Amino acid sequence: MSFDLSDFLPYQLAVASSRISRQFAERYKAEFGLTIPEWRVLAHLAQSDAVSVREIHARVDMDKSKVSRAAARLEAAGLIEKRENPEDRRLLDMRLTAKGGALIARIVPIANAYQAELMALLGPDAEGFQTGLHRLYEDR
Repeated sequence: MSFDLSDFLPYQLAVASSRISRQFAERYKAEFGLTIPEWRVLAHLAQSDAVSVREIHARVDMDKSKVSRAAARLEAAGLIEKRENPEDRRLLDMRLTAKGGALIARIVPIANAYQAELMALLGPDAEGFQTGLHRLYEDR
């Protein structure tokens, strides 16, 4: 039986994802001191009014403990606030503070520039590649 790991799509996606995430993290960590989990929490809160740790865990496929620790650091920095969920008092909802929103506004241009670099690297295959990725993660 022949098997070439470098041609195995799940492996290729995992390696590419890790490299891309790490390269992007270098950019925002250098300027803003954020970790990857902190960035992901902030990014998701920027798109939602209020989100629980459980919801972020489900959306980004990141351990609940990582999400919780990142949220605690962000709260201590005054970037997010936690409130009791009005529908389920066992849950806490998180939302951006004004300071957190201002930070996201400074990071978004960096994220958009990095996205443009990746799309340029993919060239004419970029749109099809992105469509395929959407199918992979929306179908599961």
